[in-house]
Amino acid sequence: MSIYRFKTIDSTMFEASRMADAGAPSGTTVVAEEQTAGYGRYGRPWHSEPEAGLYLSVILRFPFAPDTLPIVTLALGLAVVEAIGATTGIVCDLRWPNDVLVGNRKCAGILTQLEGAAVIAGIGINVNHAAFPPDLTDVATSLRIASGRPHSREDLLQALLPAVDSCCGLLAGEGKEPILDMFTNASSYVRGRRVCIDDKLEGITAGLNESGFLLLRDDTGKQHTILAGGVRPCA
Repeated sequence: MSIYRFKTIDSTMFEASRMADAGAPSGTTVVAEEQTAGYGRYGRPWHSEPEAGLYLSVILRFPFAPDTLPIVTLALGLAVVEAIGATTGIVCDLRWPNDVLVGNRKCAGILTQLEGAAVIAGIGINVNHAAFPPDLTDVATSLRIASGRPHSREDLLQALLPAVDSCCGLLAGEGKEPILDMFTNASSYVRGRRVCIDDKLEGITAGLNESGFLLLRDDTGKQHTILAGGVRPCA
């Protein structure tokens, strides 16, 4: 497993995609102290304070079935929660599909995209941020803010990479069910939670379907399959 470290980079996703296109093997990891163009889902900017967070992308070349990309995201979420718990003792929640929370604030996010035969897994974890810009204060937190003390980003990285390998290996080797079950058990959002989807749809979550998509039952009893969108607790 090769780790490429950058002090400043546009985006670890861009660099990992370039490496994957050039044939870099599974497990190749790009880590940056700072990203100048870090991004999350839908191309939204990712706040990448220098030397405060863990910003990385990993090339994955597992024999995933073609329809498992959404579940790869769930597997990565489980890996992040496992690594954070092991190195900091902080218990995190998972909000479908790609948010890792402490309480009701986001401490980490996950992005997956295909690059030829590889999956590029982008992971951003707010580790030692002491504060956030005003527009993020109500929705973001860091492991330092949550625990009241700083944490080793290197220790977190060394715990995270084996966890990613383990969770993705489980998905590739045993199929979807173990990951779906683990994610359901680790998340307070998957079942029995009243949520709003992009302020357009409201209801009670009713589990995950076999493809890893969220099921929602609205107030008329109609069940919806949520393929994408921002899931938030209803006010």
